[in-house]
Amino acid sequence: MEPKEQFGRNLREARGRLGISQEALAARAELHRNAVSMLEREERDPRLDTMVKLARALDMELSALLKGIE
Repeated sequence: MEPKEQFGRNLREARGRLGISQEALAARAELHRNAVSMLEREERDPRLDTMVKLARALDMELSALLKGIE
């Protein structure tokens, strides 16, 4: 599995556990909703600063979003 595929799955699952929309996550992370959508659909490779923003917005360690990526 490609890293962006695993990241997208991890992101979707983390957001789902919190029960928030892509729009709410984007607002928390100060990103555009389309950016969150593209990451979850595995259409875009995340930048480091974007990953950090998302982890903070989800109140989790960045390593949790990278779980399963080798």
